[in-house]
Amino acid sequence: MDLRVARVISAEAVKGSKKLLRIMVDLGGEERQVVSGIAPFYSPEELVGTLVVMIANLKPAKIFGIESRGMILAAGDEASLLIPRRDVAPGTKIR
Repeated sequence: MDLRVARVISAEAVKGSKKLLRIMVDLGGEERQVVSGIAPFYSPEELVGTLVVMIANLKPAKIFGIESRGMILAAGDEASLLIPRRDVAPGTKIR
């Protein structure tokens, strides 16, 4: 499993869904689109600029008709994002 740090560069609600956000992340020189079910817990605006941990080597999947190229990790029933405590370069591997 390839876990990496990514920086959220944009986020928007997915039309027709109350749970999904379409999120663009910087994965160290590569931009990726990720669809995540965290809309009940985070607004798109508060995510922009946030460092997150994601699984980077998943096969692309269609979620609500949108291609998602990774998974942002969160813990618990309230989707608490896993966030590095220090500033780390996007693309950094988690060991």
